[in-house]
Amino acid sequence: MDVKLIIVLVVVAVLLFYIVGIYNRLVALRNRYQNGFSQIEVQLKRRYDLIPNLVETAKAYIKHERETLEAVISARNQALAGLKAAAADPSSAAAMGQLAGAEGALAGALGRLNVVMEAYPELKANENMMQLSEELTSTENRVAFSRQAFNDAVTEYNTYRQSFPPVILAPSFGHKKDATLLEFDDSEEIQKVPEVTF
Repeated sequence: MDVKLIIVLVVVAVLLFYIVGIYNRLVALRNRYQNGFSQIEVQLKRRYDLIPNLVETAKAYIKHERETLEAVISARNQALAGLKAAAADPSSAAAMGQLAGAEGALAGALGRLNVVMEAYPELKANENMMQLSEELTSTENRVAFSRQAFNDAVTEYNTYRQSFPPVILAPSFGHKKDATLLEFDDSEEIQKVPEVTF
């Protein structure tokens, strides 16, 4: 065999392995951020499941605050719809924006509910309400941790996808756009764990 042909074959083989490595790394990073979003989804669903119980417990004490309770349930349903859209495509900026907006509205509705509940000391002392508030606070912490892990995975994916040479090959491998971070408009305020006092 000709030495030049062997050198060409070795160069082609090394280049092929390098390209396969880029493809595999892009796939691994995409799977990591999609898994990260799945963790957020689990925690948000848990939170959304707690909210109707919270409202039902409050209904017995807050008979004249129907509008506030309905606003919480409506905001919860919008957030659940936003979560479903984002879960369908965690790389979609529009879906992440919809989820972030719905989460902001839900946080506002829960905040208004907390203000209303302050006027009902017997509700604050209710054992079921205290347990629900503890579970809600715990879930908020889990959401924050999951969101941080997701955003870290998205950042790692985007950084690799934007670097050279993956930036040249990524679109042909089906990685045409960056993934979107899950950020809230009022991120500084929302990143604080909500104070739930009953």
